Amino acid sequence: MDKIDRKILALLQKDATTPVAEIGRKVGLSTTPCWRRIQKMEEDGIIRGRVAILDPVKVNAGVTVFVSIRTSEHNDAWMRKFGAVVDDFSEVVEFYRMSGETDYLLRVVVPDIGAYDAFYKKLISRIALSDVSSSFAMGQIKYTTALPLEYALVPDDDK
Repeated sequence: MDKIDRKILALLQKDATTPVAEIGRKVGLSTTPCWRRIQKMEEDGIIRGRVAILDPVKVNAGVTVFVSIRTSEHNDAWMRKFGAVVDDFSEVVEFYRMSGETDYLLRVVVPDIGAYDAFYKKLISRIALSDVSSSFAMGQIKYTTALPLEYALVPDDDK
């Protein structure tokens, strides 16, 4: 990956619908070499997909809940089962295994507290958990899907 690839990625992270010709113009390439670079980054798994980012309020999923989970089960079989259970819930948009006091952290989006309560009841009916703690986001201060690119590897002669 070089500086041009990083510039392409920055542009795609802002708007994946930007025409390749426009991206090429902005990074100093013609359309074909720019498209080849994008295809290569897709083949290499750097670009995992292209999505539409929706307004959660307009699709009735405006309440964000961070769910901290602790368990007394710390084995591979339980972790796989828990992963499968969580995977079934469309309300869970992020799922992490954590260090520290919390074993797992979920980001759940729902229309309201009642919908979260229904989610919670379904979750605890499907798997045993030691402790579940929920925190409701009062407001979103920053949200981005763009990853920082200053850490991407660049050959020494391109720095």
